[in-house]
Amino acid sequence: MIPVTAASARSDQGSAPPASTASGKGPGRAANGHRAWFLVLPALIPILLLSVGPLLYGIVLAFTDSQAGRTDPTQWIGLLNFQDLLRDTLFWESFRIGLVWAVAVSVPQFLLALGLALLLHQNLRFRWLSRALAIVPWAMPEVVVGIMWRLVYHPDAGLLNETLGTHRDWLGSLSTALPAVVVVGIWARLPQVTVTLLAGLSNVPRELHEAAAMDGAGAWRRFRTVTWPAIRPIALAISALSFIWNVNSFALVYVLTGGGPGGRTRLPMLFAYEEAFRYGQFGYAAAMGCVLVAVVSILLAVHLVARLKGDDDA
Repeated sequence: MIPVTAASARSDQGSAPPASTASGKGPGRAANGHRAWFLVLPALIPILLLSVGPLLYGIVLAFTDSQAGRTDPTQWIGLLNFQDLLRDTLFWESFRIGLVWAVAVSVPQFLLALGLALLLHQNLRFRWLSRALAIVPWAMPEVVVGIMWRLVYHPDAGLLNETLGTHRDWLGSLSTALPAVVVVGIWARLPQVTVTLLAGLSNVPRELHEAAAMDGAGAWRRFRTVTWPAIRPIALAISALSFIWNVNSFALVYVLTGGGPGGRTRLPMLFAYEEAFRYGQFGYAAAMGCVLVAVVSILLAVHLVARLKGDDDA
């Protein structure tokens, strides 16, 4: 029998790993968790201050009678702003115009971007130059885009009227104001969707196209069976984001028409802006913002559920 000394017992105990370390719950894991929080904190603080904070403040403001220039304390009025909003036909008309605007911009924008991405994906001469020129509108601020297109649509010296030989006020006519603004909306965000789809096309293996071509598949069949299944997740994501961006449009339409003529281009964000900063109804405008946030959240939730269901079926 081998005697067990105190020294050997201490050495055996020292060689065995601590129970807390073996289970993955030692002090090292906790220290790494604290370090991770410190790394995330610089990016989290601006989000909390510039996004989450104003959103929560706007939600609280929607339940008050806050107005500009009043000396009385702001009162909590509950759902009164939302009750008034349900009876506000002007707001719901602007909401209808906003949905028409979002659909009329998003659908042609996606189709044109898909065609342009497929074209730029081909082995063309000066493809690098074509790709660079395609993203020029994306590099321009929306205010600059709006001013530029106001000059294009100018009734007397605009490029469009000079080309057509007319003197039509495209942005001031009740029948042409919204279609004219829709054209600008499609042009302004077309590069963003194009670049996203082009990135998706770059990840499609060329071997699949070559195998399909060897099997006798034409261009349309290759797109339907090879290209579209590969870029479908990206296409669904960018189309949903594009629709949400268009629903929340403000600067472009504000510079082009200011919501006119006769409210024909007054989008919901423009209506809320006027209520807050022209008429001073901060609480009522905040209620409009809450309704828009709720609608966008519902649309986003429907999109995510449909996408997850499609992934499960696939």
